[in-house]
Amino acid sequence: MQISLQHQVALITGASSGLGFGAAKALADAGAAVVINYNSHAEPAETLAAQIRDNGGKAQAIKADVSNEDEVQALFKQTVDTFGALDILLANSGLQRDAATVDMTLEDWNTVIQVNLTGQFLCARAALRQFAEQGPRPWVSRALGKIIHMSSVHQVIPWAGHANYAASKGGVDLLMRSIAQEVGAQHIRVNSIAPGAIRTAINAKVTDGEDGGRKLLELIPYGRIGEVEDVANAVVWLASDLSDYVHGTTLFIDGGMSLYPGFQNNG
Repeated sequence: MQISLQHQVALITGASSGLGFGAAKALADAGAAVVINYNSHAEPAETLAAQIRDNGGKAQAIKADVSNEDEVQALFKQTVDTFGALDILLANSGLQRDAATVDMTLEDWNTVIQVNLTGQFLCARAALRQFAEQGPRPWVSRALGKIIHMSSVHQVIPWAGHANYAASKGGVDLLMRSIAQEVGAQHIRVNSIAPGAIRTAINAKVTDGEDGGRKLLELIPYGRIGEVEDVANAVVWLASDLSDYVHGTTLFIDGGMSLYPGFQNNG
C-alpha cells in the first residue's frame, strides 16, 4: 500500500545519520516536505536534502542543538518560514555516554538527559505551539498535528552500564503519554517508536561481524537484526491518517526483543 503525505511538512531532529536519516528519506518519498535537522554533521544532512530536491521533493537541512531552547525555537521558526506550516514532528535526536553507574560523570549523565529527554520536551512543546497557531489543515490530515517520539526498547528493558540512556528513554515514555493525555482532545496525535537492535553505523560493532551478530540474535526471537527501513516504515505509518486512531502508545520495532527471550524456555 502506498502512503501519501503530500502537502505535509515534517521536521526530523537528529537526521544526519541512522534512524533519523532513514526516516527523513522515507517521509520525503511519501511526499512530505522535510526539514533535516542536524547538530554537528552538516554534510550528510545537506547531501540528503539535495538528493530529495533533485528527485522533485522539498527538503531543507537546518542546524540546531535540540537541548538548547533558543536553537529549538529558531529551528521551528525557520521550518515554518521555509515551508509555511508544520504537520509532523519526529523527535529523534539522541546519544549515548556509556559507563558503569559508579564511574559515570555528572557531565555524561546531564548530557544524555539534556539531549534525549529535555530535547524531546523542547521540540514537542514547540510543535504543540505551532499546531495551535496554524490551526487545522484538514486537506492534508485529519489530525491537527502529529508528534512521534523516538524511544528505545530500553524504556522497559534495564541496561547495565547505560543508566543515563535507559533513564532518558523511560522518561520519554511518560513524557509522550502525559502529552498525549493532555492534547488528545485537540486532535493532536502523540506516539512513540521503540526500536530494538537496528543495523546502523553507530551499532556496527554489535550488529556486524559473525560473533557480534550471532550473540545479538539470541536476544531477538524473530531471528534477524532490524534494518533502518523497518523503523522508517513505522514512522511513515504513524505520520499518516492510516493510524488516525493510534494515540498515546509506543510501537516496538524490535523483532520481539522486549519479550525477554531468556524466559522462552521457562527461564
